[in-house]
Parts: sequence; structure tokens; C-alpha cells
Amino acid sequence: MANEPIRIIGLDPGLRRTGWGVIAAEGARLRWIAHGVVTPPEAAPFAERLVHLLDHVGAVCAAHGCDEAAVEEVFVNVNPASTLKLGHARAAVMLAPAKAGLAVAEYSPNLIKKAVVGAGHADKSQIAFMVKRLLPAAGEVKADAADALAVAITHAQLRKRNLLEAMHRGAA
Repeated sequence: MANEPIRIIGLDPGLRRTGWGVIAAEGARLRWIAHGVVTPPEAAPFAERLVHLLDHVGAVCAAHGCDEAAVEEVFVNVNPASTLKLGHARAAVMLAPAKAGLAVAEYSPNLIKKAVVGAGHADKSQIAFMVKRLLPAAGEVKADAADALAVAITHAQLRKRNLLEAMHRGAA
């Protein structure tokens, strides 16, 4: 019996630019569906920018029939105010798929880099290169969307391991 493809949206949250990427995972096969960037109006009040992220990410989830979501965890900036604002943006981005009933997984930047590139301290060009290699149908992908696709790829790889571990725990 063949596995049904699972549509995964990967999200790279940001207040100015939130990257998103949707892939289909069927067993070990990954297929690119779509990608893009949500850019709230910079002149809008902070709360309106958060609503923009919530609404647009929710619309992407609905438009592409996503089954699961994965979000990059926040790294701490030197500037506490910037870290807090990024945390707000991340919350809005996480709430969109959760509101649609999707399970939302979180992954650290180093884990994403290790899963996609093989090294936990890879740079953005290495991530973009591997995303293009793993998902050739995506074509040229800008950094924010490449990072989001990398989050989706990481989730596709790790969800298989997590499902197997859960099955083994259930059998014990």
C-alpha cells in the first residue's frame, strides 16, 4: 500500500519578510509545490503587520491544502527589542496553521542546517544550493523562501523518524 503524500508548509518567520514553502512528502520522495514570501507593509502599525502575517500564512495553508506545518525557532539577537518583535511575528506565523487545525512542529536553525546541508553551521548560500538540488522543480529560490523550504524538508525527514519511534514505543 502506497503512502498518501503529506503536504508540509515550512515557515521562516520574520516581521519584514516571512518565507514559506510547501512540499509534498511521499515516503522518501519530496516534491516541490510552491514557495513565496509574505511581506507586511512596513509603514503599518505593529499589530496590523502581525494580522497581515496571520491572514496571509493562513491563506497559503488553505490554498495549498497543507496537512502539517513546521516553523524555524527564533534565535536570540543582541538587541532584546528585536528578539521580542521577532517572537511576536513567529507567534502570528505559528497561529495561522494551528488555527487551520494543522500540527505545528518547531526546529532550531542548526538542526535545519544539519538536516539539509549536513553541517549545523552552513550559510544561506549552502542552504539555497541544497534546496535547489533536493527540489529542482522549485527553480531559483530567494533566501527567505529557500530557508522555509529547508524547514519543510527537515520536517519531512524528521517526521518519518518520529513516527517510527512512536510506533516502536506503542509496540513495547
